[in-house]
This record gives sequence, structure tokens and C-alpha cells, in this order.
Amino acid sequence: MGQEVIHKILFLLAVFVPTAVLAQQRPTPKGFSWVSPGSEKLVASLSNKLRHRTFKSPSMQINVGYYIYLPPGYYQPGNKDRRYPVVYNLHGGRPGGEYKMVTIHRFVDAAIRAGKIDPVIYVFPNGGPMSWYNYQQFINGQGEDVFVKETIPHIDQQFRTIARREGRGLQGYSQGGRGTTRIMFKHPELFGSVAPGGSGYATEKRIQQSEGVESEQVKFIPGYNTWDLAKRYADRKDAPPLRPLIWVGSHEENYQSNLEFMDYLDELKIPYQKLIAPGIEHNARQIYEIRGEQILKYHDANFKRIIKK
Repeated sequence: MGQEVIHKILFLLAVFVPTAVLAQQRPTPKGFSWVSPGSEKLVASLSNKLRHRTFKSPSMQINVGYYIYLPPGYYQPGNKDRRYPVVYNLHGGRPGGEYKMVTIHRFVDAAIRAGKIDPVIYVFPNGGPMSWYNYQQFINGQGEDVFVKETIPHIDQQFRTIARREGRGLQGYSQGGRGTTRIMFKHPELFGSVAPGGSGYATEKRIQQSEGVESEQVKFIPGYNTWDLAKRYADRKDAPPLRPLIWVGSHEENYQSNLEFMDYLDELKIPYQKLIAPGIEHNARQIYEIRGEQILKYHDANFKRIIKK
């Protein structure tokens, strides 16, 4: 085959393949919306300490929802110049919905009022149709980018956050734990305190070993998984330091893969803390009932240590 023919083929691929990918994009899953406050029953059960808000996504030109918890005293006149650390909680499950896991704000509020941790803002974002992945197969499927590039800047602009790494935390459970792990290793410059919980690292391993294939229906780009991203982070000479808190129930299906991932972090010489909730299956609320104070104090201690007064 002549060079001229090869060049023509490459040109046609460059022109038409991206168009073909866009043409094959599917609508988002049934029941998914970028604004998902939850059922009327759930909304009625939430305390008035939790607020639902939206912003217009610059990339999608549609509204995106989130819940936000603001600590006691936030609106007091004497605190009008005070800035607060912020923790982003990434929900589990697919598809995304900001209403998921919002009940843990009660643990946060109780700890602040009891004087066990300093006042802190908690944000519960929407992870998109594939929950914290950028997934081009779906229309408006860039869950990671909407969170990192749009939700975080919006929160920093609208609320009195400490808008830098030292005052920003990230945590999540299940799918949110997987998302936390991927995002913290991709963007360590954004977060000073990170705590992935109940993460399905076995699924992430399968994605790694199969060049991005999670299942017959779901495929990601190669390298877009917790294992490869941890290695990439460890190889960086200029990477900001991370010491994640990895939390998991001793009786959940993801327990063994969490231990294996911790062994992998040992191999990579990435420091971490381990928190095991004895007797608990795959349930974030139940873990919070017996170990939530330790998770909250982990973030609180990190903020106190690294925020420059």
C-alpha cells in the first residue's frame, strides 16, 4: 500500500471516527437527571440544615443539582469574614443523584455541635449518569469533569470555603469510593484530605486487566482505573502528598479487595490509614454509626494540620 493511500486513510479516520463516536452516544439512563433532589418523602425527612441548590453547567448548558450542609454560625454576622474547610462526599450507586448519602450530614452536624470537630461545610454533588466517570458513550456523561471543573469552582465562588487544597477534602462510598480514589490520584493538587470507603477495587482491577472493559455494556478508556492511576501518581516526582483514609466494613463484599489495594499502596510506597468497621456489611450509614466520628476527625485533623492560619 502506497504512502499516499495510507495518509488518506489516516486523514479519513481522524475526520470521521470522532463524529462516529458522537453519533453513537446514547441517552442517559432512564430515571437519571442532573437535578435529583430525591423523592418527596426523602425531602420531607431531611433537616433544615441541608439545602438543595443548582447551577448552570458551562459545558452542558443545563442545570446541575447538589445538596450543601452549612455549619452552625455560618450566617451569623460575626462570622461574615470567616472561611470554612469543605468536604465533598461522592455518592455510591449508578446512575448519579445528589440525594444519595445526604443523611450523613446528621453525623457531621452532631459532631460540630458537640465540639468534636471544627465547623466544616459538606457538599453532596451529582456524579452524572456513570457516577464520577467521564463516559462519552452517554450524552452529557462527563461526571468527573462536571464535578472537578464546574461544581468545585461554583461552590468556592458561592460559599465561604477555604478555596485551596489545604481546606478541601474528598470522600465517598462504594461507587463514590472508587470515584474518590480515581479523582484523588488524578488531581492530588485539589485535595488535602481524602477518604475512599467501601470501594469496589476488584471491579477496578478487572477494568485494568481488560483494557477498560467493566462488562459487556460498559467500557472505559484504558488506564482509567484506580490501580493504574495510583501507579501514575506514585511515579510523579512533583505529586502533592496524599495519605488517604481507607474505610470498609469487615463483612462487605469489597473487604478483601480493599485489603489487596492497601497492599498495592504499600508496594507503591503510598502512605495511608486503615479503618475497619467490624461486623458491618456494605452500608455507609451503618459504618458511620460506629466509626463515623473517626472519619470526621480524620478530615478535621488534616485541616488543622495543613491549613495555614
